[in-house]
Amino acid sequence: MDDVVIVDSGGANLASLEFALGRLGVDARITSDAKEIACASRVILPGVGSAAHAMERLQACGLISVLSALTCPVLGICLGMQVLFESSEEGPAQCLGVLPGAVRRLQATPGRPVPHMGWNQLEKLSDDPLLEGVTAGEYVYFVHSFAVSVCAATLATTDYGAPLTAVARQGKFWCTQFHPERSAAVGARILGNFLRVN
Repeated sequence: MDDVVIVDSGGANLASLEFALGRLGVDARITSDAKEIACASRVILPGVGSAAHAMERLQACGLISVLSALTCPVLGICLGMQVLFESSEEGPAQCLGVLPGAVRRLQATPGRPVPHMGWNQLEKLSDDPLLEGVTAGEYVYFVHSFAVSVCAATLATTDYGAPLTAVARQGKFWCTQFHPERSAAVGARILGNFLRVN
């Protein structure tokens, strides 16, 4: 099995992600060591919290240039997805800039509180190895107050008053706004697909 590394971004979802990968037969390592991350064959960048604090932590660990320069498959999850874009209103923060676009705060409306928390459907799926076997209308689990509008990198959307990017890709960088490690069978399929992408 590939050498899979989970970046220790300080988020509370590290253990659940590690367990989800373990159920797929993968013994992933959690680390903030730049050399380990640079040498890994697959990297997962999770995150819970604010973009500004996440970027400060990545900077303190010397990971900004390392993450941006990775050539192996990378999967950003939730906040890990957001910091792959150019900037975030949360902070505000300058982010890694791997994907073009900005992360904006969700606007609460009647019946749609912020954060967007719970199960929501994937829509308008593009053909991509990460989404193999996943169909439009399937539910995944979201917890977020900031999001990326639909853009050229969007592979799938979800609707929360307006279409939002649920899955995106730029080269070998994939990302999901939802938590696949908390999204039951659909999430397990997406994680399994990531372990097979080239």
